[in-house]
Amino acid sequence: MEKIKIGLAGMGMLGTAMMHHWCEKNREIGVYHPEMPKARQFVGNYPNGYTMNKKEMSGLDILVLALPAKEVLPFLRDVIAENGVFSGTAIINMATALHTIEIKKEFPQLSVWGVKFMGHAADLFKRGEGLFITESLLPDQVKHLFFDLGEMKRDSEETVMKVNKLATYYAVKTAVEIETEFAKQGLDPQYAERALRALSPEVMRSYSEGSLGHFGKEVVKELKVGLDNEAASKLST
Repeated sequence: MEKIKIGLAGMGMLGTAMMHHWCEKNREIGVYHPEMPKARQFVGNYPNGYTMNKKEMSGLDILVLALPAKEVLPFLRDVIAENGVFSGTAIINMATALHTIEIKKEFPQLSVWGVKFMGHAADLFKRGEGLFITESLLPDQVKHLFFDLGEMKRDSEETVMKVNKLATYYAVKTAVEIETEFAKQGLDPQYAERALRALSPEVMRSYSEGSLGHFGKEVVKELKVGLDNEAASKLST
C-alpha cells in the first residue's frame, strides 16, 4: 500500500504536542516553517520528521495547519500563489478561532476539513489522549492520523470555542482568587505559586477522575450544599 504523505505547518505548542505522539507512532511527517533553520532544529528532535519547502506541499495527501487563526488565510494565499491549486490534498484547519467555512468561502477549490482540539496542548504533550472535534465525516486517512492522538467526536466548531473560553475563564478566575486569598491571609507568595502550579491542577484532575481524597470530598459536599441553599433562596424570593 502506498505511504500517505503528511505535512505539518505550525511548530507551536499544539504542533509540538502532535509531533511528539506521531513520533511515538512512527508517523513520517514533513514539517514546514518559513525559516528553514528553525524547521531543521525542530525535526532534529523527532526521528520521524523531515523538513519540506512550499513546493513539496503540493505532493502531500494531508496538510495539517496548526497555525494561529490570523495566519491561516495568508499562509494558504502564499502557498497557492507559489504552487497553484492543491490537487488531492486534504487540508486540516485546527485554528479554534477560525471557522472552516471561512476558508472554504475564499478557497472553494480546496479540500478543507476542520479538526479542532478541545483542551490544552501541554496536557496533550504530556498525556496524549486528546479530544478532537469535527463537524464533518472525515476521510479515513485523516481519522486514523488523529486516532494516534486520542479520540474524535462530531460537534460544531462553535462548541469548541465555547468550551475552551469557559474553561479558560473559570481557570483564570480561580487562579486570581487563590492569589487574592493567599495575600489576604498573609501567606508567602511562593505558596500561592505552588498552589497554582502543582496543587490546584492535580486537585482538578482528581475531581474529574473521581479520585478525590477525604478532604476534597468534604469540600465538594460543602460546595453543593451551598449551591442548593442559594438556589432555594432564589426560588423563595
